[in-house]
Amino acid sequence: MHSPQHTLASSVSLSGRALFSGRTATLTLRPAPINHGVVFARMDLKGATVPALISRVVRRPRRTCIKAGEASVETIEHVMSAMAALGVDNVLCEVDGPEVPLMDGSALPFVEAILSAGLAAQDAKRRTLTVTEPIMVRDGDAVVAILPSTERGAQFTYELDMGPLGRQAFAFDLNPGGYAKDVAPARTFSAKAEAEAAFAAGLFTHLTVDDALVLDERGRPLGRNTLRFDNEPVRHKLLDLIGDLYLLGAPINGRVVAVRSGHALNHVAARRLAAQLRKQDHAAALVGASRIDIRGLFEMMPHRYPMLMVDRVLEIDGDKRAVGVKNVTINEPFFQGHYPRNPIMPGVLILEALAQMAGVLLGQHAENIGKLPLLLSLDRVKLRKPVTPGDQLILEAETVRVRKGLAHMRCRAYVAEDLAAEAEIKFMLLDKPPA
Repeated sequence: MHSPQHTLASSVSLSGRALFSGRTATLTLRPAPINHGVVFARMDLKGATVPALISRVVRRPRRTCIKAGEASVETIEHVMSAMAALGVDNVLCEVDGPEVPLMDGSALPFVEAILSAGLAAQDAKRRTLTVTEPIMVRDGDAVVAILPSTERGAQFTYELDMGPLGRQAFAFDLNPGGYAKDVAPARTFSAKAEAEAAFAAGLFTHLTVDDALVLDERGRPLGRNTLRFDNEPVRHKLLDLIGDLYLLGAPINGRVVAVRSGHALNHVAARRLAAQLRKQDHAAALVGASRIDIRGLFEMMPHRYPMLMVDRVLEIDGDKRAVGVKNVTINEPFFQGHYPRNPIMPGVLILEALAQMAGVLLGQHAENIGKLPLLLSLDRVKLRKPVTPGDQLILEAETVRVRKGLAHMRCRAYVAEDLAAEAEIKFMLLDKPPA
């Protein structure tokens, strides 16, 4: 039996100070439709949205930050951890500034808010990654290993070296009840020396040792704080890891073992998981093929030989996402001159294939029927891997925004699980000329 997707049964809001700016921030969690995913909306930037996906992560010290265009959202790890543990698949997270509120430094306020709003099952299967290939990432003596498991769900083990205070370890099988009791209350923390250095650098000057968990040389809290668990630091590091790995956009079935990892290494592990998830998705799509074959494409697209660059559509998810295939053979006419002794598919033709795949997806929008998508711009173009005869290009297109005769699409091309090219493509939608 496959688990259904879940969203919130109602909306709920939380307000509190942001960790880095100290400003009051309000976060409102709202129900969202199937396959929406976890998406943040910057309400101070006219609702600009940022999907909570590892592909949107930008590097920041001591926190997780996602960015799309000019909109970024910081310190999302605690709310992401709560949603991972409670099984929230689809939610719109409206925030009125660049940071999520810190609350008490733990995930417990977010857990309580989600539970007060309630969960609602949705009529769609949950997308899950079953880990089949071991993953190990390392940075010095910090390690994250993700392994196949015969058990259902995710099993975590985290070991933290506290220096003079010794080592702490904690093992946990991810489940909502256990998380709310044993993980969510654990707060972010720092050693006294780290806190003093940050304060001297002008950071966190709005906080006191009563507001934040700061540990002295013996591991005792300063100020009026008391530990919620004897091993609260390692539990919080596990909390962060759970939230960072949920940037995959799907839960995992597998065993996770981490030693001294922080956000940066967690993100590397999440990227490796994302590559494995794409491979799983592509394999599943190819097994069932085909949704739309070349005859169907002739009816949907104006292109013909030698400029039709999509051979088959494998998957269409409403008007949100589509996956197709371009089989690259030595018989392609461009290989005669590019290059005779070293045949490589021109990058502009890979982009053309992506644009055509995006055009197929745009045709799924009811208001675009009878429209001709005219290429307007290419942004964030990256050609990652040469494509040669015998390769099969998997073409992915997803809708970012469609309105007022303009469309913004995000596209990627893969050879097996390797990213070959990516781009954000914008179209102008014109009425088709009469036949």
